[in-house]
Amino acid sequence: MFTAAVRPLRIGAVSYLNSKPLIEGLGLLAPEVELVLDYPSRLADELAAGRLDVALVPSIECLRHPEYKIVSDACVATRGPVLSVKLYSRVPMSEICSLALDDGSRTSAVLTRIMLAERYGVFPSIQPLTFGQSAGDTEADAVLLIGDRAMHEPTVHYAATWDLGEEWLNWSGLPFVFAHWAARSETALGGLAETLSRIRDRGVERVAEIARREAPKLEIPVQRAIDYLTRNLHYTLGSAERNGLKLFYELATKLELVSISTQPKSTKSLTWNIV
Repeated sequence: MFTAAVRPLRIGAVSYLNSKPLIEGLGLLAPEVELVLDYPSRLADELAAGRLDVALVPSIECLRHPEYKIVSDACVATRGPVLSVKLYSRVPMSEICSLALDDGSRTSAVLTRIMLAERYGVFPSIQPLTFGQSAGDTEADAVLLIGDRAMHEPTVHYAATWDLGEEWLNWSGLPFVFAHWAARSETALGGLAETLSRIRDRGVERVAEIARREAPKLEIPVQRAIDYLTRNLHYTLGSAERNGLKLFYELATKLELVSISTQPKSTKSLTWNIV
């Protein structure tokens, strides 16, 4: 069991269904930590501001903040269709001129822009899609939705749709890591990294229980939630996932899609800096 040395560590996790297996039973295995649930982009901001000690952040954050370390081998990743990261376009993908990005996204926003640039040479103007807006509230050619709201079919017709996990795999041949645990390099974690991995293992074993509890809140069938958590997602940061991260970082850097807060490390050191 993890025990905080001086004060409870503040841990931030994503409030979406996809992250529930990573925090299942956290209160039992790490009772002295304080858990905060929020959107991915807000967790990233809180970690950067020092108001969180550890957070389940968009994977792009370890490129933006080279001083971060990846904590444990628990992550949110996919080896194909992810279901909860969708790009909807009113025009063919090659003709997109304007793109509305879900305010909760960071990694998915960069991934979308990489795929449009690499596949079609498209560099659209960017608009925000705020937390209270739906896909129908923007006049942009295309809109990116992530998380639980992306799991519901839109009420308007679109000419083309991408599942970003599927598009990345088909194009790169590699898994994609959407989020992982991260902390500033100077943060003392004790045995938290190992505890987070054990919590992940517990969550994976209890997927059916999680699905039965969470599906009614999202107004989706229980079996769909089970399939999503077991077929669309996986939760271990292995060698293939590190290679996917490395390629993602290289492309984001090449296309200048991310600002880096301090002198960057190499992309190789970033993907292996796991405690």
